[in-house]
Amino acid sequence: MLDEAEDERDDAAPIDMLEEYYAAHGWTHSRDDDEIVAKVKGSWAEYELRAIWRDDDSVLQFLAFPDVRVADERRAAIYETIGLVNEQLWIGHFELWSSSGILLYRHAAMIDSDEEATMSLAQAELLIESAIDECERFYPVFQFVLWGGKSPKDAIAAALIETQGEA
Repeated sequence: MLDEAEDERDDAAPIDMLEEYYAAHGWTHSRDDDEIVAKVKGSWAEYELRAIWRDDDSVLQFLAFPDVRVADERRAAIYETIGLVNEQLWIGHFELWSSSGILLYRHAAMIDSDEEATMSLAQAELLIESAIDECERFYPVFQFVLWGGKSPKDAIAAALIETQGEA
């Protein structure tokens, strides 16, 4: 989490706030008027984070790409896996783009706007960190199915074991 003094800054337009957040973390990013793309290194992979602002609808579409491509012959197993994984999510969802076989996490946030839509630093942090956390949490599940030959249920059981106590 960023320091509390930074959290007290004024709100900013959604893409502006995301850009500030990425810059504060030193993450490589590029920006157009209504879209921003960043790269962040996770435990399992480098994630591409993409946000697209739709001013007409006041919706921020947030996508996280965990660098997983699914071959045609593995799609049925991954679709089953996505269904089981999505049952465990409170916000956002995983999906598979049928045209390219790219796996991604997607979440849309409606940004309340009486006059001009703004996003707080806390909102930006929650959106970004929850997407990264879900990608990190479920990346091994998808890999177990794709490369380990496990069934979707077995992959979830193997990847999501709860640890008890402290080491």
